[in-house]
Amino acid sequence: MPEAWSLSGDYFECCNCDVACPCVFGSDPTHGNCTVLVGWHVKKGRSGDEALDGLSFALAAYAPGNMLKTKWEVAIYVDEKATPPQRKALESILGGQAGGPPAGLGPLIGKVLGIKFAPMSFHADGKKRSLTIRGIAEMKSGAITGADGAEVKVSGAPLLLAPEVTVGQHEKLSLTDYSWKWDGAGGNSFYSAFDWKGP
Repeated sequence: MPEAWSLSGDYFECCNCDVACPCVFGSDPTHGNCTVLVGWHVKKGRSGDEALDGLSFALAAYAPGNMLKTKWEVAIYVDEKATPPQRKALESILGGQAGGPPAGLGPLIGKVLGIKFAPMSFHADGKKRSLTIRGIAEMKSGAITGADGAEVKVSGAPLLLAPEVTVGQHEKLSLTDYSWKWDGAGGNSFYSAFDWKGP
């Protein structure tokens, strides 16, 4: 039986779809495929006796069509400052072996390209978000402005990674790793707090 674990903090993602990404509703990607980078920063976390506070991690995914009908290729990235026990705990959580929300992605994934440990910088400042994985990826986004200046929210969609997210538009989404080379701006972004538990 996996050890009990919990992670809470900030999450955001950027993809190549137009705002707001149709993939989360089960529709086809705007441009025929979806390339998405998702980042999380743990404000408070624990797996068994191992504290996970202050660590960041990310998931990059490529889907060659509708995300509910095709299998994804994914790559996992973890902040290199994680100690060996922290790395082991996060590998188990992110790989789905420890249960909880990450395990729910398992049936959608066709191939895991690998897991890498790299310097990571995650920033959440008001309506702005940014993530850098040194030498590999960068994304920056800001919330779009809705009616009367309010944030635009989406909730309850089948593929959302949080119960409710704020909709944004990214200024940059770039990633060069494995066979991928992404570089774009102006696509969709979502952000939210997150609160995961397992198993």
